[in-house]
Amino acid sequence: MRLLVELRDADRSLSKQAACRIPPGVGTVLSVVEEAAESSKLWCGAAAVMAWLGGWRGRKAAATGLAALVIAQLISNGVCKQVADRPRPPKEWFPHDEVDDRPDSSSFPSGHTAAAVAFTAAVAPVWPAAGAVCAVPAAMVALERVQSGAHYPSDVATGAAIGLASAWLTRRAPRRVSIGALGSATSPPG
Repeated sequence: MRLLVELRDADRSLSKQAACRIPPGVGTVLSVVEEAAESSKLWCGAAAVMAWLGGWRGRKAAATGLAALVIAQLISNGVCKQVADRPRPPKEWFPHDEVDDRPDSSSFPSGHTAAAVAFTAAVAPVWPAAGAVCAVPAAMVALERVQSGAHYPSDVATGAAIGLASAWLTRRAPRRVSIGALGSATSPPG
């Protein structure tokens, strides 16, 4: 119980600091990047560029990134938000009007962060340079979700964990499926 109280206090403190300490110009840039990431437009665009310019590696990175993104969205928005139903941070914590432009859905977890981290973490092992480029807007999306009042820091951290797990599953699943298929194809009938 004490851990939950400490988490709530940390969420409140970090949310207020992000809202007050990020300069307005930086906040505007963060909002533009977040708007581009809305409905996964940024990540789909990045995948298209990778597939177009990156040859076989770009196509593999794009496909792996999009697969991880879909898994992260299903887990975060399709399951977790339906179960958690956590209210958004209180509007009075945020001294700017961005707080008025946030969704009514559950705050927990951050689906934007889950998608951004999933895409980036799945792309990075396939094409490290593209993963490094994607890491910049992914970090900006995560920061913006707290700064704007859309999420608590713990929502963003959980979204990032979901994104990492989704990327890991995406990278491991094809191998597991093919090993399982190979094993059943070579085993004698029961």
